[in-house]
Amino acid sequence: MRFLRQSLTGLFLLAVTAGLLLFAGNLVRGALEERLARDNSGPPARERVFSVNVVEAEAGRIAPELVAFGEVQSRRSLEVRASAPGAIIQLSENFEDGARVNAGEVLVQVDPSKARFALDRLANDLLDAEAEDRDAVRTLKLAQDELASAEAQLALRQKAFDRQVDLQSRGVGTAAAVETAELALSSARQAVLSNRRSVAQGEARIDQAETRLERTRIALAEAERDLDDTIIRADFAGTLSEVNAVEGGLVSMNERLATLIDPLSLEVAFRVSTPQYVRLLDEDDRLHQSEVTVSLDVMGTDLQATGVITRDAAAVGEGQTGRVLYARLDGARGLKPGDFVTVRVQEPELERVVRLPATALDAAGTVLVVGEEDRLDTLNVTLLRRQGDSVLVRGRGLTGQRVVTRRTPLLGAGIKVKPIGPAGEIPEAPAMVALSDEERQRFVTAIEANDRIPGDVKKRMLNALSQPEVPAQMVERLRARMGG
Repeated sequence: MRFLRQSLTGLFLLAVTAGLLLFAGNLVRGALEERLARDNSGPPARERVFSVNVVEAEAGRIAPELVAFGEVQSRRSLEVRASAPGAIIQLSENFEDGARVNAGEVLVQVDPSKARFALDRLANDLLDAEAEDRDAVRTLKLAQDELASAEAQLALRQKAFDRQVDLQSRGVGTAAAVETAELALSSARQAVLSNRRSVAQGEARIDQAETRLERTRIALAEAERDLDDTIIRADFAGTLSEVNAVEGGLVSMNERLATLIDPLSLEVAFRVSTPQYVRLLDEDDRLHQSEVTVSLDVMGTDLQATGVITRDAAAVGEGQTGRVLYARLDGARGLKPGDFVTVRVQEPELERVVRLPATALDAAGTVLVVGEEDRLDTLNVTLLRRQGDSVLVRGRGLTGQRVVTRRTPLLGAGIKVKPIGPAGEIPEAPAMVALSDEERQRFVTAIEANDRIPGDVKKRMLNALSQPEVPAQMVERLRARMGG
């Protein structure tokens, strides 16, 4: 009995010990789970705020700039051609590619021997023609004198005939005497006719002599001009190009020897699209005399010139599109014909337009603006022009809005953002609050005990908490993480 009683007592004590151990283990496990659950609980969920660059939309009058590419041309150029065939006996020292010549300067002289000989022959022919004209005048004068003498003799013969007729009527004269007087009168009349013929021939000879004299003078003038054509002069001051003549070489009639270009009278020809061309027309469908700026990038140095549009091409070339415009350049220093340049044309001004970065506009024609509580709203706009990295738009209610300058897939309507002004704008100072000593110490203890905060961040936060005033945003974040 005693053994049974002691055995039951041992079993009872063993059962009580096991129960106490299980109860103690359960308490430890619950405490551990509660601690782990408290340590692993993250901060309360917060709305993500994106920082965005914004620009204030300001409407005004803006003149769009049209950009095109064109070629510089000379408004005045002349092909230097040979006006007479022959051998070149003299060339100007400046007759070479790129040389500048003055107006009236002798460029080329062709052998003038043949032209001079022809001129001498025609000069002698002119002397002969003048002598012939003088001789014809003298001959006519003599014929006129002979005609006057014959007419006077005719008058005498007429008087003699009348007297013989009168004598015969009174019975004093004879018929033979009358007949003789009549024959003499007829001979006198024939002499007058012959002299008149001589006068007419003399007048005709004078006309022929004068015609020959005038023809000879014309031929002489042509010979003088042919002699002058052996000397080629510069019609205006300019620069020579495409020179292909040498001294002693033979040239034919109208052979091109060089090209004379006026470097101070330049223009630019550039092509624009048809819509761009239409925008340059006024209400009367006439081309605006718009100002242009021409630039040529030469190893980082820009050569620039200004000008005015003067005209457009009369027709569109075969297989081409758009329109070709011409602009006269003023003071085109450094530019040469043939340069490929960039042309910027000032279009007529547009009213009530806003200039924005091109990245602010999406394909649907909308922009994002910062609305109430710094949340984004979508605003529809109308695209008017693209100007490089900028766009000109117009939209209802756009003026005065803060527009996001760069669109990203993360941004959309309703997203809360932190607006950042344009570069150079001084940001507003963050709000600061004063903490009590108890709350400040509680924040410091919590930060020091948290091993998950990086060392540099922890140091920066502790420095901020050591100041008399602490940023309100950091205080709100700490209170939210610590639950109060």
